[in-house]
Amino acid sequence: MQEEVQISVIMPAYNAEKYIVNAIESVLSQDVSLELLIIDDCSTDHTAEIAERYADGKKIILLRNETNCGVAESRNRGIRRALGKYVAFLDADDWWEQGKLKAQYRLLEETNQVLCCTGRELMNPDGTSRGKVIEVPAEITYSMLLKTNSIPCSSVVMRTEAAREFYMCHDELHEDYILWLRVLEKYGAACGLNEPLLKSRMSQGGKSRNKLKSAKMQFGVYRYMGFGALQSCYYFLMYMFHGVRKYM
Repeated sequence: MQEEVQISVIMPAYNAEKYIVNAIESVLSQDVSLELLIIDDCSTDHTAEIAERYADGKKIILLRNETNCGVAESRNRGIRRALGKYVAFLDADDWWEQGKLKAQYRLLEETNQVLCCTGRELMNPDGTSRGKVIEVPAEITYSMLLKTNSIPCSSVVMRTEAAREFYMCHDELHEDYILWLRVLEKYGAACGLNEPLLKSRMSQGGKSRNKLKSAKMQFGVYRYMGFGALQSCYYFLMYMFHGVRKYM
């Protein structure tokens, strides 16, 4: 009898040949029942070939997009395909510490909350530490999240049924942040595990690395969520304040 899948790990990948092996191996080191769904978004390098070497059609599944869909729709494809009670997100250039998923699984089962995130350690593109750890609070409410996005996408484990209520949207904005806001607006709070179990690679090409572009995206999120201009400006100022404190 096949073991029941507890967590479906969703890994979108685009031109990640330099890093994807590290990401995959960190998933395989986790001590929970899982499946890994790698969604190749029409990579032009050897990402798909590397993922194919791991794929077995059961525990590790490679899905290839027919056209370049972007990270939001790639994750959504994984959410639709997931068999686990929970889904976890991991970008192909990040990686996890051993024991991460088990610790989050236990916390979610104990608290009965729908979403759990962890702290993260910032890493250089070559995988060395930048000496900076970003912590997370034990509880993150909707009102707290409006002022700063304290939920790193690659650290998230969330209930699959909640992810399927909303899915991700708007790649041109912060698609993951919109999902967290919509989930917490309905369910109230997420739990945080304040350990740097996520190693977050600060790659040069990440869209959030362009601070001006990221700021425009952040303001766009508030407008998308239905806030007027004044409210959006207020939350944007809070975002700027917390952003400066976060990376000091």
